[in-house]
Amino acid sequence: MPLIALTGGIASGKSTIARRLEEHGAVIVDADAIVRDVQAPGSPVLDLIAETFGSEVIAQDGSLDRPALGSRVFGDPAQLARLNAIVHPAVREESQRRFTAAFADDPDAVVVYDVPLLVEARVDDPWDLIVVAHAPAAERLRRLIELRGMDETAARERIGAQVSDDKRLAIADVVIDTGGTLEHTVAQTDALWERLRTG
Repeated sequence: MPLIALTGGIASGKSTIARRLEEHGAVIVDADAIVRDVQAPGSPVLDLIAETFGSEVIAQDGSLDRPALGSRVFGDPAQLARLNAIVHPAVREESQRRFTAAFADDPDAVVVYDVPLLVEARVDDPWDLIVVAHAPAAERLRRLIELRGMDETAARERIGAQVSDDKRLAIADVVIDTGGTLEHTVAQTDALWERLRTG
């Protein structure tokens, strides 16, 4: 019953790896989806965010206005730390609940936590394996501009705001090189799956 952490920088191909592992039968627990869930209208987390950052970060329909909140915390380490102190504990609790439920369902499950901020928030958790999706920054920049339609300045800012590749690679048990073709990424992911099922 391995518990795997899968991380990587923006546009690193992490989601491609997660989808492939899911096709093989892994249970994917998506950190971004949990963040959205714990910040849903009416949640204690959203109430605390509004209390901390002001009602202008709440949209007309009662949901979180992500761009408004982003403009408050982006580039301001102190404000970002305040936000993380609200969100991270709730995400940790909910992710743990989902891991437990997955293993209760199937004690032999391979559970993969798809988590962008592993280095920043969860690196010391008891993972059986840490998998890092890695593509050179120049390639990730190209993907953000060409595939996601970002302008270059915004794309560089997003990459620059994340932890460095070196820090991510330093915690990796397995690195999947996603800088080449999709087929190459998939082949490495298949090899990882074989290792997980036989190891």
